[in-house]
Amino acid sequence: MSDATLAQQLGAFAEATTFDALPEAVVDSVRKRVLDTVGIAVAAAPLETSRAARAWARSQGGHAAASAVGVPEGLPAGLAAFVNGVLAHSLDYDDTHLPSVLHPSATVVPVALAAAERAGAGGQELVRAIALGLETCVRLGMAGYDEAAKNSTFFEHGQHATSICGAMGGAVAATVLAGGKADAVVDSLGVAASMASGIIEANRTGGTVKRLHCGWAAHAAVSAAELVSFGLTGPPTVLEGRFGFYQAWLHGRFDAAAVVDGLGETWAVPDIFFKPYPANHFTHAAVDAAGRLRARGVLPEDVERLVLGVPAPNLRTIGEPIEVKRTPETGYMAQFSGPYAVAVGLLGGAGLGAGVEDYTDELARDPQRRALMAKVDVVPDQRCTDIFPTQFPAVLTAHLVDGRELVEEVLTTRGGPQRPLSFEELAAKFRANAGRTLADDQVDALAEACAALETCTDIGAVLAPLTSVDPMTTTDSTK
Repeated sequence: MSDATLAQQLGAFAEATTFDALPEAVVDSVRKRVLDTVGIAVAAAPLETSRAARAWARSQGGHAAASAVGVPEGLPAGLAAFVNGVLAHSLDYDDTHLPSVLHPSATVVPVALAAAERAGAGGQELVRAIALGLETCVRLGMAGYDEAAKNSTFFEHGQHATSICGAMGGAVAATVLAGGKADAVVDSLGVAASMASGIIEANRTGGTVKRLHCGWAAHAAVSAAELVSFGLTGPPTVLEGRFGFYQAWLHGRFDAAAVVDGLGETWAVPDIFFKPYPANHFTHAAVDAAGRLRARGVLPEDVERLVLGVPAPNLRTIGEPIEVKRTPETGYMAQFSGPYAVAVGLLGGAGLGAGVEDYTDELARDPQRRALMAKVDVVPDQRCTDIFPTQFPAVLTAHLVDGRELVEEVLTTRGGPQRPLSFEELAAKFRANAGRTLADDQVDALAEACAALETCTDIGAVLAPLTSVDPMTTTDSTK
């Protein structure tokens, strides 16, 4: 057992891991995650919340150092990371790690892009920083996974592990891009821990504040690294200490081995799930199951009642309060509704099974969808609970007006290692997202740059098209 603290072991890992030490699977995964994250951020540019984030960032002033989607002028790195982080998480289309149930790329990628552009870093430095940041974020989240309860303790406490751990992972990425060594990483973790935050009540009953979480975490991460460069320090026992990160968030219940065991040898990055649909990940199997019913010829008018069985821990997010989940008022609320996911699948969604255009305010209130949602009960299913959270399964039972009962089971989550999205599917997702607000030649250039990210010599030039996104452009009424 090492005498070094957890933060010191993470710092040593960050300093020792060069680009050449990264497994090819990790490098390839980072390329794809940058492609995916940038596409999502561009697609989210027209949202009212995105406009608000840009307006706030521009109002702050400061030295232009990095690029943000839809902002013609440069912004300070922390503010650029804030804007891009808000946009990357706003469509609920960003990747998910299981079983920690957090979304690492929406914070870490915006942090690294902003920090790399400010530092004039090359592609290899960028890829290395993202890999280190993602790995740190996931490991810190996994330390809060309760094996017996089969759930994240962060989540049980109403805490958003995505932004809490994202700020920490992002701080590592920003620090190494600034040239920081192990001691600087330790200090940045210590400083960022006092900035990490996120409350997820909006998942249940509405409000758009969750869209800010990854942006604020990204801003905190860049700020922490900057403050350390100016001489601020953090406690080396920031994670496991009596008044440290895990005591503050999890009342001292955490798995230290999940943070440090196999550092540099076993990588979580390639196993992070990509999202095929722009909605809370708990709803994806419901879209698939309803789509299978549709493929069997079931029409909305054939349905008398639908029962969506899900893991018991998911019920609070996508099935309660049921009267709210059956009647979402906005596209954003629909993203967290099990009944709405069933309606999307049964009516036939866009893209890979559902697309951004399926989650609009108008469709959330559409009478046909409301009629379908009124027929959906969301209940705990024991088999699904047993599988969760290594997958987000669902069992959909359709009771038809002709007396038949049809059952569709989706027990593995699309986009994960068991049902991976092909490169072609990820490219199609990117093009559909980026093409909402960028010209075809700009989309092609971004895709080519991400495919060879480690060879990039000018991050600013790659990101330049993002600043030309017209913030007044909108291709649908999603809010």
